[in-house]
Amino acid sequence: MTVKDEIHWTTTAQSAPDVEPLKTSLSVDVLVVGGGLTGCRTALGLAEAGVSVALVDGKNIGWGASGRSGGQCNPIWRKTPAELGRILGARHGDNLVRTTLTAADDLFSDIRTYQVDCDAVQAGWVQAAHTRRAVKTMRALGKAWSDAGADITEMEGTEVYDASGSTAYKWALRHKAGGHVHPLSLTRGYAKAAIARGAQMFRDTPVTRLERLDGKWRAKAGAGEITAENVVLTTNAYTDDLWPDLKKTFHPLVSISIATTPLSEDQRRTVLPGSVTLSDSRLAIYYARYDRDGRLIFGCVGSNDNVDTLGGYGRLRRGLKTVFPQIADIPVERKWAGRIAVTPEMMPHMHEPAPGVLAGIGFSGRGIAMTSVMGRALSSKLLGTSGDDLPFPVLPISPIPMHGITRRLIPLAAPAMTLKDRFDTVTNGA
Repeated sequence: MTVKDEIHWTTTAQSAPDVEPLKTSLSVDVLVVGGGLTGCRTALGLAEAGVSVALVDGKNIGWGASGRSGGQCNPIWRKTPAELGRILGARHGDNLVRTTLTAADDLFSDIRTYQVDCDAVQAGWVQAAHTRRAVKTMRALGKAWSDAGADITEMEGTEVYDASGSTAYKWALRHKAGGHVHPLSLTRGYAKAAIARGAQMFRDTPVTRLERLDGKWRAKAGAGEITAENVVLTTNAYTDDLWPDLKKTFHPLVSISIATTPLSEDQRRTVLPGSVTLSDSRLAIYYARYDRDGRLIFGCVGSNDNVDTLGGYGRLRRGLKTVFPQIADIPVERKWAGRIAVTPEMMPHMHEPAPGVLAGIGFSGRGIAMTSVMGRALSSKLLGTSGDDLPFPVLPISPIPMHGITRRLIPLAAPAMTLKDRFDTVTNGA
């Protein structure tokens, strides 16, 4: 069977919103640059409040990571609430903890409120430890979040197998609020809801120049021009040079995925029973979930936009055999890649680099749950909410030291992390 180099979600998504390239000049209150989950949720919040908003994307709505993601709603951070407080400060740490505890439920509530057809399933997330050392770290993480109010339970031995169908793990956390969605359909659903409330959206409209004139921002956007009181940048891992140094605040890692042929009913009883999502503690993380037709979506960290680079597809097949040996030889229909913006703190950044300009980027693998949080936060800030009451502090743009060198080394990160994971498995045990 030939494996297609094709984003699986484009074949099963709800219809795209009816948008065209911008060809004229217009004036709005807010210009949103970037048509992914963050941008569309920001536009939706603003339009619902009666703000005139235009959203533009250089490609199409959901073209970037929002249409390539694994679609898993993994609702807690890799850091404890106490660590968040130390990183963000006590007030923003408390704000983010409260927001995180409801983030998954808020996402699925949004989906119901705006009647988004995105194959939403909130059946829980199994977060598995791949070594004994990882058990210690994850136990502390789970206890800290459970003490803060999250519904998390520990599983061991046969409990892990019964919940995940995997023989690769002997210990895991189960997060009741987790789940999965069709990421492209979610993005398109947000976009349609925003348009229905008055937002204007344009595809194939790259912003190539942004300048301050007469107290407003003027953007050269495709064949047209947009004047706005405020600009919101939500281009995440596909950020270019539009705003100086913004793309130097994160590392553009890559997530690669495969979609298998649909599993039989017998196979589904032994692989992710109950349609939970799964991810593990590897540096080159393995993750898995079903789509609506019973295909297994399985992913890990890749090297660049070509899934095959430096053996990426081979890592996926070996990973599938490791995690689910009972379907090791199942045919694969499609393979694809998408970029992830990973910040040094593994936390999103909100920036205000100039009066009237905001940016929200860097979701570090937690995009399905946290892009909606960021979208609501960005729209709230523009609607007058105090910065002290937001879940993220407003930070200055601070480029990562030696960013150019590290960016060139990123293709080597996935094989290096894979080697480290193998070493850890040998030395620390499964």
